Amino acid sequence: MLKMHLSRILIIVTVSVAAIISGMEFREMHAHDTLYPCESLTQVKMLSDYFEGLNGTRGDTEVYLFDSGVSGGTVLVMGGAHANEAAAYLTPVVILENIMVTQGRVLVIPQMNKSGFTCSDPMEGFPTSYQIETPEGMRSFRLGSRVTNPLHQWPDPLVYAQYPSNQKLSGFETRNLNRAFPGRPDGTLTERIAYSIVQLIEKENVNIVVDIHESSPEVPIVDVIVYHEKYEDMAMIAVLNLEMEDLQYSPELSPKNFRGLSHRELGDRTNAVPYLMETSNPSMGRLRGRTDTELVIKGLSENYKKAKESGALRIAYREERGEPISHRVGRHVTGFLELVNSYNMFHPDSMILIEGLPSYSELMERGVGYYLTIKSEKNE
Repeated sequence: MLKMHLSRILIIVTVSVAAIISGMEFREMHAHDTLYPCESLTQVKMLSDYFEGLNGTRGDTEVYLFDSGVSGGTVLVMGGAHANEAAAYLTPVVILENIMVTQGRVLVIPQMNKSGFTCSDPMEGFPTSYQIETPEGMRSFRLGSRVTNPLHQWPDPLVYAQYPSNQKLSGFETRNLNRAFPGRPDGTLTERIAYSIVQLIEKENVNIVVDIHESSPEVPIVDVIVYHEKYEDMAMIAVLNLEMEDLQYSPELSPKNFRGLSHRELGDRTNAVPYLMETSNPSMGRLRGRTDTELVIKGLSENYKKAKESGALRIAYREERGEPISHRVGRHVTGFLELVNSYNMFHPDSMILIEGLPSYSELMERGVGYYLTIKSEKNE
């Protein structure tokens, strides 16, 4: 009898300890990363400032404003629509921690779908965070889910009818922010996030929008700049200028028959010039094998190396160097700058002039961490 009671007590203690550990991990996933905007920051607003229906929800997120005080255009750069795309989040972070705007304004949203940063994709085995080494030590960043946390939006319908096109998609896509534009004020949390972004663009008179993403190496739309047909000339100028910097980007026309994507809906419904950029991220692909923080940061995958060498698949993967996060962030920062430069060529009366951001070669030489420090010699 005593032995049975002891066994029961042991089971209760074991279950209790497991529950406590799980609870601590759950709370950690809801803790937000600390970011360090540079001294040129003008103001921090919330997305709910543009649509109060987002106030108090897990979809509300920070909007960082950098205003030069000199009349010019306004660019919005945003990442984190899919919280499992590491470089798509780190790129806006690098921008807001280093930028100096000398004409016009820059708005930065690092975590478009903040809800997605509070969970992970089930059955995928992704780490929930990764660490970047800086001259001052390690900084940790959340790695989340492709979609809105189901705790914040549930249940999924069997079929998702995109608003207002009524295009039918998998029910899972109802929580995908880049299927929810232009959104609606009385819709799901994901649709309200999209609606809030559209309201921001209209109320701030945004001229150009750059939406940053990553994708698996085997997806055809990778290492691209997606553009709306109304702004083809500007996109081609940017692609040519990037070619001159020895960075190849494939220009991709936004498809008219695929609704809900930022570049399509913003181009159709606002006066802003919208773009979307994708880089190749092996940690997101189906061939990746074990997914750990080293794969997220270094981007080296023996499986993708073999796939590329086989020639059987179109793989965007560099066999020897892989796809490190410094390369991916470097492509995005440089692409962002060239898209702004192209806009300036066509709009000399409302230019946006930016300084302080690292070049691709600087990011490759020094690493992303050098540009993520709180204090360093480079800022003194």
